[in-house]
Amino acid sequence: MPAEPIRLAVIVGSVREGRFGPTVARWFADQARPREDLDVDVIDLAEVHLPMVMPAFGTAPAPEAARALASLTPRLDAADAFVIVTPEYNHSFPAALKNVIDWHGPQWHVKPVGFVSYGGLSGGLRAVEHLRLVFAELHAVGIRDTVSFHGAWRQFDGDGVPISPEGCNGAAKTMLDQLTWWARTLREGRTARPYAA
Repeated sequence: MPAEPIRLAVIVGSVREGRFGPTVARWFADQARPREDLDVDVIDLAEVHLPMVMPAFGTAPAPEAARALASLTPRLDAADAFVIVTPEYNHSFPAALKNVIDWHGPQWHVKPVGFVSYGGLSGGLRAVEHLRLVFAELHAVGIRDTVSFHGAWRQFDGDGVPISPEGCNGAAKTMLDQLTWWARTLREGRTARPYAA
């Protein structure tokens, strides 16, 4: 009997007007969807309207936040693995992404996180390095291999297709192979015994 597919949440981390993230995320999701071992859910943070002000510890969130959490949190709970699609803003990652990460805790625990970054000369890699530290604090496992687009706007044609797909498609496959190994292993571990966070 084939194993249950890994539920992969692909998170589009930028909400900035004119952002390039949806193009990169569409390409990546198209790499992941044909795999029989993955069930892909794309979460675009531009559609999630969490306020930047969090409630005091132990108090209920405001109605606007509660509505956003009601649609988002179950999707993060259900995920066995995550891929963060992020640009680099000021040598780090977008505030909207940090906000969503901070509104959640157990949803990230003992799950693997892969990274697809894009930007100028650095290709968003400094954002990824900051995210690795954040997710380590949240008991998540960062995947070593990443996908990075340097000068991203010149790497895709007008239809959102990579101009030179061999390198990025190969990098995506490597990262997805590692991600699914970790996701399956960690899911089995969580099922067998509770994790002490």
